[in-house]
Amino acid sequence: MKASLQLKIGHQLTMTPQLQQAIRLLQLSSLELHQEIQQNLYDNPLLELAEESENPPETTENTLSTQRAETKTQSETEDHEPIDHATQDLNGADWENKIPQDLPVDTNWDDIYQPSTSTKSPGLETRDFDSVHNVTESLQDHLLWQLNLTPLSATDKLIGENIIDAIDTSGMLVVPVEEIWAPLDDEIELDEVVAVLHCIQQFDPSGVGATNLSECLLIQLNQFSSSTTFWEEARQLVSHHLDLVGQRDYRRLEKVTGYTQVTLDGAIQLIQTLSPHPGDAISTDDTEYVVPDVRVTKEGDHWQVSLNQDITPRLNINQQYAQMIRRADSSQDNTFLKNHLQEAKWFLRSIESRNDTLLRVSSCIIELQQGFLAQGPEAMRPMVLADIAERLDLHESTISRVTTQKYLDTPQGVFEFKYFFSSHVSTTSGGECSSTAIRAILKKMISAENSVKPLSDNKLTTLLQDMGIQVARRTVAKYREGMGIPSSSERKRYKPHA
Repeated sequence: MKASLQLKIGHQLTMTPQLQQAIRLLQLSSLELHQEIQQNLYDNPLLELAEESENPPETTENTLSTQRAETKTQSETEDHEPIDHATQDLNGADWENKIPQDLPVDTNWDDIYQPSTSTKSPGLETRDFDSVHNVTESLQDHLLWQLNLTPLSATDKLIGENIIDAIDTSGMLVVPVEEIWAPLDDEIELDEVVAVLHCIQQFDPSGVGATNLSECLLIQLNQFSSSTTFWEEARQLVSHHLDLVGQRDYRRLEKVTGYTQVTLDGAIQLIQTLSPHPGDAISTDDTEYVVPDVRVTKEGDHWQVSLNQDITPRLNINQQYAQMIRRADSSQDNTFLKNHLQEAKWFLRSIESRNDTLLRVSSCIIELQQGFLAQGPEAMRPMVLADIAERLDLHESTISRVTTQKYLDTPQGVFEFKYFFSSHVSTTSGGECSSTAIRAILKKMISAENSVKPLSDNKLTTLLQDMGIQVARRTVAKYREGMGIPSSSERKRYKPHA
């Protein structure tokens, strides 16, 4: 076969760097986007915060005249510079035609056609002091601090350090005492290790260092005075009948212990004041707050959808550097400025495209879920990604990226975008009911049930079918377990005395 050259013409989609950047920014959360903006501010001298380019007004007349003269000179100079259209390209996209105007959902984005993002940079007056990282003490550090304050010998402190290392974050001792004692000095007896363990079990938080749940609760009960009401009965329940307490088998408890219903109620209430995980009182997790990307408010008969203007800084192109660019100059410095100017324009376009897509998707979601905004989860409408993609003429992957790690602030609360998408269940009338609405209905039924005779899964299925919702019992059980609601036998309570 003879080698030859061939020329073919065809269409192929190319992922340009600009398109890759726009897609990547689209799926970032508000926190990740803020970090991306900060990184670009460090890397690109042509980008700057809008507040940095704003000059405070002067009060003298001479200064104002000088500013007007400088503004006029600068305007005349920019007419001859090649970058006078640097920011005009940012408004080239015809987004106005893409946003539906006839929807009952109003949108508000004042700076949608501006060359910079429309959000504000948090200043000193809005500084989030909770975001300042504080060194948080761990449970082990807290216990070691108490160990060093306890008058013990050097050997006992060494044993105590080994015991503290074997305590997990919940406060439980996860390594048997024998395994802690084995690698220690041969002269150390097992009883000495047990004695140090008992000493650590008196540390704060109460219940730390226990080997099982029963011992953990007993340690906490021993901190109470013996004159506490139902204290002895609670100790007996924790020591010998904790499994029946966990199963809520109160009738069997009455037969086994001989306690009356009033005594059992009081003892169990005392047990419920204890903590099964004492280590949780010393938490090392930093508090994280959800910042909504979009806000929904009602004005008159219409729902107003607007972007949150407090989550990302406001950006501009540095005009001082931009004016230094010359069209015919091919020097290294001029090429550096031109390349960074183009990157800055691409970055601002990508942010504008992200905000526009986010606004369009959220407006469409609110248009379909107005019943949820007015009546709550029980009025949730079944909706999938394809429904939004078809209405906005976008691909499902784009809708998936937009709705990932984005949050919507509504009168019903702050919800992730994914919350509004759910499967459907058929109804007897031929319609559809959202699985989210079914969960809300089940939760309402269970909260209003008689605690003496709670509703079983079969009974809940029958009640839903009476409402016209065709759902199987296993589906009801799956929804109930997904909401963390125990079974009817575990929800059963005593009949209160008259």
